[in-house]
Amino acid sequence: MRVFKMLKKLATDDQGAEVMEYVLVAGLVIIATIAIVTTFGTKVVARWTTVTNSL
Repeated sequence: MRVFKMLKKLATDDQGAEVMEYVLVAGLVIIATIAIVTTFGTKVVARWTTVTNSL
C-alpha cells in the first residue's frame, strides 16, 4: 500500500518539470552534435591529414 501512495505522489508532483525540460534540451543538443560530427568528421580528418602531410 505504501508503494502505491509513493507512486501516486510521484505522479502528481511537478516540482522537477523544469529540470526535465533542461535535460531534454541538452539531450537534443548532444544528439545534434553527434550527428554533425559523424557527418563531417571524416571530411575534417581527411583535410587535416592532407594539411599535415603537405607540411
